[in-house]
Amino acid sequence: MTSNAATMNGAIGGESLWSRLMSGQAGPVTVVLIALFVIWYIGAVFMNAPTQIDRYNRAGETWTTTRLIEDTLAQERPILPAPHQVAQEMYKTIFATAITSKRSLVYHTWVTLSSTLLGFVIGTALGILLAVGIVHVITLEKSLMPWVISSQTIPILAIAPMIVVVLGAIGLKGLVPKAIISTYLCFFPVTISMVKGLRSPQVIQLDLMWTYNASKWQTFWALRLPSAMPYLFASLKVAIAISLVGAIVGELPTGAQAGLGARLLAGSYYGQTIQIWSALLTAAFVAAIMVVLVGWCERRVLARMGVRG
Repeated sequence: MTSNAATMNGAIGGESLWSRLMSGQAGPVTVVLIALFVIWYIGAVFMNAPTQIDRYNRAGETWTTTRLIEDTLAQERPILPAPHQVAQEMYKTIFATAITSKRSLVYHTWVTLSSTLLGFVIGTALGILLAVGIVHVITLEKSLMPWVISSQTIPILAIAPMIVVVLGAIGLKGLVPKAIISTYLCFFPVTISMVKGLRSPQVIQLDLMWTYNASKWQTFWALRLPSAMPYLFASLKVAIAISLVGAIVGELPTGAQAGLGARLLAGSYYGQTIQIWSALLTAAFVAAIMVVLVGWCERRVLARMGVRG
């Protein structure tokens, strides 16, 4: 009876430990990350194996399964590079290369990030201004909102070259065209979310402000804007990530010599898949960091304003 009780207690303790690990965010993220790495390695072996087997046949070499797996994970130009190959490339180009070198991913990241942040700031300001106008002026709602929505039906890959060519014709090159493309992508979620947020106060709250004889401006600052803050920051998390996508897309049709987009183009031209994947993962990490920073700002701002997120 005692041993059974101890076994049950141990099982309960094990279950509670597992539940504690999985109750937070770190546990599930770690499990998913491990699963992705396993799938990635398996995919790398299967996708690179035909090429490696063909090399063995051409050289008349015999091979074993162990040797095949080792060689598929160590190819110089694999179809799908293994995670450790991408990690080695990222370490070499981020930490082992001077940041002023054009081989440095830090250098290319900053080139892309500068246009990303400029486009994000412009797009956020434009989205907020449009939302305020749409909420307070019925004419603007009827005239602008359909155009705001229809603007996002145009594929960015189609409009990006036109933006670059038109702005280049008037002497605007380099940073500005990429920032405009980022602005084009990120203003939409900000506009839609802010319209929803500015209209989120209940009728009874608006009636209370009217009872206090508050002006539209006072109602905006005291009621509408605080109510819209959670909506705004939710859209900013989307906008900052999509701004980075816009900056990278803006570098593709220009034949840019610097930036993550240029790094992707150079890798595709010369078949350097490891270089392509390292640039892609770097962009993903940068986007994740920016989203985390927006989330940190959200917590600080909402706490100062006394708004619940």
